[in-house]
Amino acid sequence: MKLLWSLAISTLMLAVRATATNTTKDLTEYVNLFIGTEGPVKGTAYNAGNVFPGATLPFGAVKVGIDTTRWNVSFSANAGYTPDGNVTGITMLHESGTGGAPTYGLIPQMPLTTLEGVNVLDNLTYMQPRVGEDVANVGYYKTQLQSGVTAEMSASMHAGIMRYTYPKDADGRFVLVDLSHFLPSTGKKEQWYSNGKLERSDDGTWYSGYGVYREGWAWGGDFRVYFCAQFDSTPSHVQLFSGKATDPYWPNATDARPTFTNQTQIEGGTVGYQYADRIGALFEFPSNVTTVKSKVGISWVSTDKACQFLEEIPLWNLEAVRDAAQNQWNSEVLSKIDVTTANETQLEMFYTAMYHAHLLPSNRTGENPYWESDEPYYDDFYTIWDTFRCLHPLLTLIQPKTQIGIVRALIDIWRFERFMPDGRSHNFNGRVQGGSNSDNVLADAYVKGLQGGINWTDGYAAMKTNAELQPYNNFDFEDPTGSTKEGRSALDDWKQYGYVTPSKGRCLSKTVEYSLNDFSLSQVAKGEAPEDTVKYLNRSAGWQKTWAADVTSLNFTGFLAPMYPNGSYQDYDPLSCGACEWSSISYEGVPWEYSWTIPFDMESLISLMGGPEKAEARLDTMFIPGLTGSDQGGNSIGTTIFNPGNEPSFMTPFLYNYFPKRQHKSVQRSREVVDQYYNTGRSGIPGNDDAGAMSSWLVWNMIGLYPVVTQPVYLVLAPRFEDITMKLGDDGPVLRIKATGLDKGSYVQSLKINGRSWNKSWIGHEDIVRPDGQDSLLEFELSADPAAWDVGEVPPNPGHITL
Repeated sequence: MKLLWSLAISTLMLAVRATATNTTKDLTEYVNLFIGTEGPVKGTAYNAGNVFPGATLPFGAVKVGIDTTRWNVSFSANAGYTPDGNVTGITMLHESGTGGAPTYGLIPQMPLTTLEGVNVLDNLTYMQPRVGEDVANVGYYKTQLQSGVTAEMSASMHAGIMRYTYPKDADGRFVLVDLSHFLPSTGKKEQWYSNGKLERSDDGTWYSGYGVYREGWAWGGDFRVYFCAQFDSTPSHVQLFSGKATDPYWPNATDARPTFTNQTQIEGGTVGYQYADRIGALFEFPSNVTTVKSKVGISWVSTDKACQFLEEIPLWNLEAVRDAAQNQWNSEVLSKIDVTTANETQLEMFYTAMYHAHLLPSNRTGENPYWESDEPYYDDFYTIWDTFRCLHPLLTLIQPKTQIGIVRALIDIWRFERFMPDGRSHNFNGRVQGGSNSDNVLADAYVKGLQGGINWTDGYAAMKTNAELQPYNNFDFEDPTGSTKEGRSALDDWKQYGYVTPSKGRCLSKTVEYSLNDFSLSQVAKGEAPEDTVKYLNRSAGWQKTWAADVTSLNFTGFLAPMYPNGSYQDYDPLSCGACEWSSISYEGVPWEYSWTIPFDMESLISLMGGPEKAEARLDTMFIPGLTGSDQGGNSIGTTIFNPGNEPSFMTPFLYNYFPKRQHKSVQRSREVVDQYYNTGRSGIPGNDDAGAMSSWLVWNMIGLYPVVTQPVYLVLAPRFEDITMKLGDDGPVLRIKATGLDKGSYVQSLKINGRSWNKSWIGHEDIVRPDGQDSLLEFELSADPAAWDVGEVPPNPGHITL
């Protein structure tokens, strides 16, 4: 453990000092951190895209940014930022692009110029409007407060640095630390402050301690975050304070008054939710000090480690930390894919998407408070339900070491906690939106040959736990029918009937997801437990048992249905899923959508739909405006059944590749969706980015490929750039994608792969990552008119079973 964090500190210190000599092309100029911070529909619950615009490193353990008031008390600012909310603090921990209730917004500082009218227990009395436009660059964030204070910040892996510039005529120069600060929400998924400890040095230049918080979107009990902070200036006066909140539903609004003390240590807390003894510190600096700098280290293990992480920032030089962060983003992320185009808008969209795809999960290797292990450790899977389709396949291709680390971390969580997570934050598994989708992540890595220290015997055992062990029911108020913490909550139904019945929440979407999960097991079983292969392959056909051949919608017949044990089905409309939430028949997608989510057996699906001609016409209907019958969880911003803002629809536009000579229609849909729903504005992502899910989807579309997760297969689209160079790992080969004729149009006329003419609408993983280690080359010829070049066999159907 000590070696891991010592190496991390040494590496980051070297990065700070090596910035000036690094010659990597600076691609950070194309990253717009405000893309996706707002939503497409002003004044709705989804007004915020919830992307984090503050300072961090790739998969950074800290994410330093401002927290602001919400535009409406009913909704949340999940990443802290809102476009016009008042600043309540600068905190060290954030998520990015998430929906639901917020998590984190912890370990704050707040610069103040006066104490007049301020109650340190109530941030509504000291919150500050912003003046002018905030500035956000890679590794740097700046905001100017109405008080005249300019706050700037940057970050290393485990620490943040802030610089507060006060106006010369300010009444005072204060930094307030309210340990009870967090991002508030409403409802029973509210996170809470529980208790904490804070101590300071005699001269006030140092303070440290911990805060204990609980719940948030992932649920979970108390979790502890340690901190250690330092100022570059000596305060003229320091007081610690404590006080009780009186309203548990609005913890930051209270008419209680604080008690101040000159002591150097204070503790406070509570056993229950109400009347928490909130604690903090108030630092005042001399009148001749106009700039105060502070560094804050964060650890989940101990205060000592938090203090040691301050060594990642050896100097009081915020610009050096910013430059080191930009250098790391350039060398480790943005330079992995180099594109050639004169279109500045596309460059901004592409490299911003690359950036957003490398924010979560958080790399907390060496920072697991619950067990010691030599394995990597990642937290903040928020959630795998969102990211398994596009984000993890992208990491497998261009960041295989990172993806290996993530897979090893998932397996290690299983070793100590019995289940791999689907969602996980603050070191707690939760919540599960459908199936056990860590199975899909492991299967995708397995079929693409990832090794790097992965114990695949244990990996398969972890997957088999999901497939065979019923998790206990945590009685989530949003769906008390089964566990939302981990595993497969409806496994009893699945094993008895081969599908999930309406007695369980999300029965239809769970049936589809469990089918893919068991297909994933069958693929790994081929190498790890051949005797299990047929069992799980047969179970993966469970979706067919819920196919209602007599259900008609929009003149099409045959849909997935919520099926009772006796084979009858619940009365329902395939165009609607009601609220499309935890207790609905399907989650964030209507039955029309989920009826397309069988990528491992498209042959059976097309047959059940009445054959290729009828199935293609049905697929066309997904994109006709005005047909949607549900808001699909609130993220549907268009009127088509296809929903660009939720993951069940991710692959739908490209399913034309499964029909002979129809690849051009996948290209058409790809262009339409990107052009309509993605842009460089603050609402340039269709809904929440979901931990990089939307952004990674965009990356795939712009390079002209789409991964079929759990299979070593990529569907062929068409690239947006004339020339693309992808580094396949740190020291691996290169994939080159060249496109001629982009000035004429976007439809593929011909394709060559590694010098060979190609007539299939898909390529294999080994065509890109070649067994001999050589570079690979895709050569597209494009033009304005569709061409029937894809006369070869359609993509594989490795899960094909006829029941």
